[in-house]
Amino acid sequence: MDIEGLRKRSEETVKEKLDLGAGASVKADEPHPAGEVKHGPLVQILRAIASIGWAFTSCIVIHITQFIGAPLYFWNKDYYYAWMALTKQSFVIILLTVSRLFSPTVVRISWDPSMRGQLRKTQDGRLETSFPERIVLMANHQIYTDWIYLWWSAYTSQMHGHLYILLKESLRYIPLLGPGMMFYGFIFMARKWASDKPRLAHRLQQLKTKHSGPESGSASLDPMWLLIFPEGTNLSANTRKKSVAWSQKSGIPDMKHQLLPRATGMHFCLQELKGTVDWVYDCTVAYEGVPLNGYAQDYFSLRSTFLQGRPPKSVNFHWRRFALADIPLDDLKDFEKWIEARWREKDEMLEQYKTTGRFPADNEDDDTKAPAYIETDVSLKSWAELLQPYIVVLTLLLVLNIIRKFWKQFVSG
Repeated sequence: MDIEGLRKRSEETVKEKLDLGAGASVKADEPHPAGEVKHGPLVQILRAIASIGWAFTSCIVIHITQFIGAPLYFWNKDYYYAWMALTKQSFVIILLTVSRLFSPTVVRISWDPSMRGQLRKTQDGRLETSFPERIVLMANHQIYTDWIYLWWSAYTSQMHGHLYILLKESLRYIPLLGPGMMFYGFIFMARKWASDKPRLAHRLQQLKTKHSGPESGSASLDPMWLLIFPEGTNLSANTRKKSVAWSQKSGIPDMKHQLLPRATGMHFCLQELKGTVDWVYDCTVAYEGVPLNGYAQDYFSLRSTFLQGRPPKSVNFHWRRFALADIPLDDLKDFEKWIEARWREKDEMLEQYKTTGRFPADNEDDDTKAPAYIETDVSLKSWAELLQPYIVVLTLLLVLNIIRKFWKQFVSG
């Protein structure tokens, strides 16, 4: 495989627009997978004010909390990383609550035999997982909401404060969110390997440095879920054209329901983390109702999902895992073949989903041999968790108010 050509195919400038699903390719009279619009213009405005206003205010509070904890970096890095992990948890709590209130949907989960015993449904209907505290997580990229549901998956393993994502460089410049993600230690990639490689090497070195703070895990290594989308971007009409063009140029058969994966970054990450990570977890994502030749982003835009009341009827995950020791890392060509083979398997699973509405499922855990699925939704363990994002700032305001009163009394006395 021509790695240089594959990399050039997917290079983008840092000024590229964010493709959040405009729905431009959907005809006005085409049925929507989630049905008719459920909320009129006035309600949509109110929902926008409520959801965006609350999320934006909460992000400001969390960002202030990050700045309050930033000096810890110069005093004790262990406590700095623990503090940022807690602020990361706070962001996820807000994110999941907004999703729960404004875009509720069913999440249907299946798995293969490699995942037995790691997923279960609680008595109150929530998903609980027992994934390792240090993994590399790879997934196909359908739409902007993929990372929200994958972050929720980390929440179900109590790892939501330790997710790290490889992102496009352009996302660094989003007001408020960009600086916040920098505090979170997310890794921004310009898709120019000459500049990306040293930056990535530096961040990966940090992720395998031992700490002894309150959020450190076993062997003094911090918990870490490193999320990578090997396709580099989400599936759309535009990126599909580029994938087809590269397929024709390189002679590599194109995927039917995905983009061709890129191997260089993933290979480098696994090589650098070898010895500190034992497993690569793979999640295949699909959204219910997307037509055979359609793209999820064209139907489930921000407006459709959060304002019009038309989120996907279900979000579908299929989980499997691979031992890092079994992945060919010594030779890049061999790794390219390995990841391409995994993506071919994912494409077959997506074909099955498109035709049957279900991913394949492990059936060996059930005495009836019926396929095993978990159906749940995105929810918090307790609504009390909603207090976490605001505790630091509210405490600070309370202390400042007490100081103000004492000072006022002192001056007047």
